[in-house]
Amino acid sequence: MRRPRRRVEIVADLVCVHGYLGFTRFLRAARRYRDGGGEVVTVFRPYQLRPDASAAGEPLFEEHKRDRGEAFARAVAADTSIGAADGLELNFGRAVFTNTFDAHLLLSRASAQGKGERMAERLFRAYFTDGLHLADTETLRRLAGEVGVALGDPGDPGDERGRERLRAELDRVRRLGLPSVPAFRFDDGPVLMGEDAASEERFHAALEG
Repeated sequence: MRRPRRRVEIVADLVCVHGYLGFTRFLRAARRYRDGGGEVVTVFRPYQLRPDASAAGEPLFEEHKRDRGEAFARAVAADTSIGAADGLELNFGRAVFTNTFDAHLLLSRASAQGKGERMAERLFRAYFTDGLHLADTETLRRLAGEVGVALGDPGDPGDERGRERLRAELDRVRRLGLPSVPAFRFDDGPVLMGEDAASEERFHAALEG
């Protein structure tokens, strides 16, 4: 029997560790569903945990120290267990906390070219594993090249139109008043959200309906 086509909306920020963990588990479940003959359409909805964050960037340690105290910052920086069960290597000590507007803009462009999932995975990995600065223009252009995302020339009028659309979408998503992110909405059915959004099996069960 042919499996139904599934549409999944994902609301997440690219510097959110729970977003990375949830997306990793969702992606494995989606691949299983596709391998079984199903179709999954993934739609990314942008969200910024800290829309006021500086694009200049700073060590994540400093952001944690300021918000949660030095003991918390040191504990997180030294923790190598988070993500290990999902096959991820997270280097919190290298992460550069920054404004994610331009990274979301790149993800939007990649999605329009059918490469959203690959771009999201690369951006998450760039931040959490590679310690790359996600507001740096040259870094984003290099990551786009790795995934094969075509970009316009600097100063292209379409660039500002894309920024305007992204600002409007960020405002729209924030007005939804989601109690927590990440959030995964399956068609018009279940919504899995928060740091305990789902295991791979729960994602797969939601796809199977």
